[in-house]
Amino acid sequence: MPSHSSRLPSNLTPSVVAEAVAARRRSGAPLFDLTESNPTRVGLAYPPDLLAPLADPAALVYDPQPLGLRTARAAVSADFERRGIRVPDDRVAITASTSEAYALLFKLLCGPGDQVLVPRPSYPLFEHLTALEAVEAVPYDLEYHDGWRLDLDNVRAQVSSRTRAILVVSPNNPTGSYLHQDDLAALVGIAAARDLAIIGDEVFWDYPLQRPDTAVSVLAQQDVVAVGLGGLSKSAGLPQVKLGWFGMSGPDAQVRALLDAYEIVADTYLSVSTPVQVAAPALIEAGAGMRRAIQARLDRNLTALGSRIEWYPSVTLLPPEGGWSAVLQVPAYESEEAMVVGLIEREGVLVHPGYFFDFAREAFLVVSLLPEAGVFDHGLARVLARMSGAVGR
Repeated sequence: MPSHSSRLPSNLTPSVVAEAVAARRRSGAPLFDLTESNPTRVGLAYPPDLLAPLADPAALVYDPQPLGLRTARAAVSADFERRGIRVPDDRVAITASTSEAYALLFKLLCGPGDQVLVPRPSYPLFEHLTALEAVEAVPYDLEYHDGWRLDLDNVRAQVSSRTRAILVVSPNNPTGSYLHQDDLAALVGIAAARDLAIIGDEVFWDYPLQRPDTAVSVLAQQDVVAVGLGGLSKSAGLPQVKLGWFGMSGPDAQVRALLDAYEIVADTYLSVSTPVQVAAPALIEAGAGMRRAIQARLDRNLTALGSRIEWYPSVTLLPPEGGWSAVLQVPAYESEEAMVVGLIEREGVLVHPGYFFDFAREAFLVVSLLPEAGVFDHGLARVLARMSGAVGR
């Protein structure tokens, strides 16, 4: 049997946590899932005709455009304008997802063995996306001092001759921290000195919880090439529709040259379906309603979390500025893995361990703010009671 590519993880065995979840579900016992991040599975009311634009007869004509149909790109440009960012439609590209956008951008910017700086802690997807493109993900640290911020000295220290881009997630998943104006200015200085691109994952931008006035998009500058990513998965709660995009800012000559080269990459795949591109203007506009519903859920659950946690001094909420997650610092009475498995087996609650997001130390638990109120409240009560009971063990 042929062996799989070295770009894949060497060990494909399910984790201990995954095995505990599978065993719990096989048993038929209830499981309060506080990791749920799929908006289509948390009881939100979607308009029944929301996806009707996908049946537009205009989609019967196949007109492949590497950057995407002009109407779709114009709709994305207008959506950037809604956020106060000017990105002309000729600086916009349509993709099938944010993950695909990463893959295509790594193909564009990097050669085999090149490096991309990625934040830590953050979502573990980057390790896989870079490895599949034969690119190395080099972590730089976020540090917490009454809020999460970029460790700019660490960013500078991690840049090497093989670095091609600095990746920023704003707001970060799971810390919920936005990129701030002074941090962007510093990143631009680092990128300009080493001829690097800045990639900003801004898929959660539209979900502020305590967003500071200093929060800023990577596209709010023109000194270096920056790419801002978004998509319907988060902005409209439609992960199943598979439509992502990016906008590009920076010096015109550099942007034009990169987009010309990107067309070759995108033209090789032409992965975005015509129906979703034709429907993009209507779906992006309809996204406002779903954003309001999602925001109401996030606000409700974060308020419930803040109120309940006051009664548990052994557990600390690290307040998020935005996004769909909350980080809890908990007593390190055992390893995070043992802690999470114990919650599954004894309390019937699933949360993420901090190590899943590459936290530098233990112990942290990460919960989604998206679940239905009943699931969230019952699951959270069990987590807090167990953490409180662990004190003094």
